[in-house]
Amino acid sequence: MSESGIKAGTPGNQRAREAAQQALAGMRVESTDLVEFQSRGRVLVIGGPSAEAFASTLRAPLQAHVLLTSGAAATGQGVTPLEGRSSCLSGHLGAFSLQLGDAGAADGEVLEADLVLDLGDPAQIGLPMKPPGYLVSGLDPESLAAAREQLEALVGTFDKPRYFSYDADLCAHGRSGQIACTRCIDSCPAGAISSLLDRVAVDSHLCQGGGACATVCPSGAIRYRYPRPEDTLEQVRVLLKTYREQGGIEPQVVFAVDDGRTLPELPENGLLLQIEELASVGLECWLSALAYGARSVLLLDRGELPSMVDAALGQQLNTAAELLQGMGYPVRAVRRVAEATDDSPPDTGMPAITPANYSTRGGKRQVMFMALDHLYREAPRQRPLVTLSAGAPFGSAQVEADACTLCFSCVGACPGGALLDGEGEPRLRFIEANCLQCGMCTRTCPEDAISITPRMLFDREARGRARLLHEESPFCCSECGKPFATRSVVDNMLRKLEGHWMFQDPRARRRLQMCQDCRVIDIAQDPEAMGQGMDGEIRQ
Repeated sequence: MSESGIKAGTPGNQRAREAAQQALAGMRVESTDLVEFQSRGRVLVIGGPSAEAFASTLRAPLQAHVLLTSGAAATGQGVTPLEGRSSCLSGHLGAFSLQLGDAGAADGEVLEADLVLDLGDPAQIGLPMKPPGYLVSGLDPESLAAAREQLEALVGTFDKPRYFSYDADLCAHGRSGQIACTRCIDSCPAGAISSLLDRVAVDSHLCQGGGACATVCPSGAIRYRYPRPEDTLEQVRVLLKTYREQGGIEPQVVFAVDDGRTLPELPENGLLLQIEELASVGLECWLSALAYGARSVLLLDRGELPSMVDAALGQQLNTAAELLQGMGYPVRAVRRVAEATDDSPPDTGMPAITPANYSTRGGKRQVMFMALDHLYREAPRQRPLVTLSAGAPFGSAQVEADACTLCFSCVGACPGGALLDGEGEPRLRFIEANCLQCGMCTRTCPEDAISITPRMLFDREARGRARLLHEESPFCCSECGKPFATRSVVDNMLRKLEGHWMFQDPRARRRLQMCQDCRVIDIAQDPEAMGQGMDGEIRQ
């Protein structure tokens, strides 16, 4: 980049940018299926006396019912007084349900509606992204008139894209009743994602395409569906390839939300890619853009992100900065800007590298590692690894040898397949490339023997190789000599059963050091063991 920063360019850049944008416009994005809403016009108006007055002005096809939160009902017709009861509103366009009081209680009541107009303070639903069909309005005439127009327009059948896809097999949310990763739930501004313990549920009627869930998901279990990640990545690749082939230099990729507002003014080297939401693209997309030859990646932020989305995006940007710094690149090569013509110092851009041309078809982590591997090969400073902040989806695991009994609970719980058993040997192995840093292993280890550390191991071969975390010599059966457990497992069992009434006899304790086959034979040959029931009483 020249000394003037982002506004820099050459006469050829303008022509190259136009050619790149034309190539982008000609690309096809695979469509998705649709989510349907049906509204018959049943409106629930929530508020005080002004709500009752407004409801009386609504005409067919709207049919109004009022939840009166204060004051006395003027008519009693089509009015339900709250009368100090609790209230809980859920649902979406065509299927709202308002529970008053406790379900099943004498004063419990359920109101159903297709649309909700909330004139109360505070509003029933405080989410940053309200459900479709839920409107909040002020009490001034202009606001009420606008609300009436919106209500009238929301009668009929409607549809919207299904913005997500979900693969429960990849999900790191929960295993065996233990919950680990909640990143998608924490970042969803629409409240569309909920926990089912071993997996999550995404309500497609509430989901409005914010995209933060897919961006923060460490495994790719939740993916943006319209457009698909591979379509967005291919758009980035084609943009940069065309721009370069047409003689353009120092390209800047600018991601901006396609919200119908005036498009930002771009510098001559600025390549615009409009997206559904700013948080719908993340690390794998930004790093791929740099690998494909972008000088920098700019996220046009108009300051309207919900707090949880803003936090999720900030965490991703922090991880990007740490990875770039670890490879010797400028940490601000990926950054948020308020204007597309942001003047940043020249040294915030990437140095010239050989552009990558890898396929965009692959899983989230596969694409991420392809981008990192290419950037690392071109890096001005090749450190072997970099420590990352908490929340990064990459890292290592360590085992406290004195505590681990090689029970392999962690292996069965690991959602990424990072922890492996010894294939018949008393060994615990680990593949760093597969570690999601979800913490499931630390939650399921009965001995608290595992810890995790976020980091990036840049050596691709070392990252993908299974390495030994812990091993023990096998414990051999005291009778037949066959290995059947580890020394720590047997010692731990002897210690825990030391005071148990069933193992006070030396012969019974000796059986704990036998394999299953020899243990059965010894019990059958022991008159005391055969004559004593599990409850401790002598059988007749």
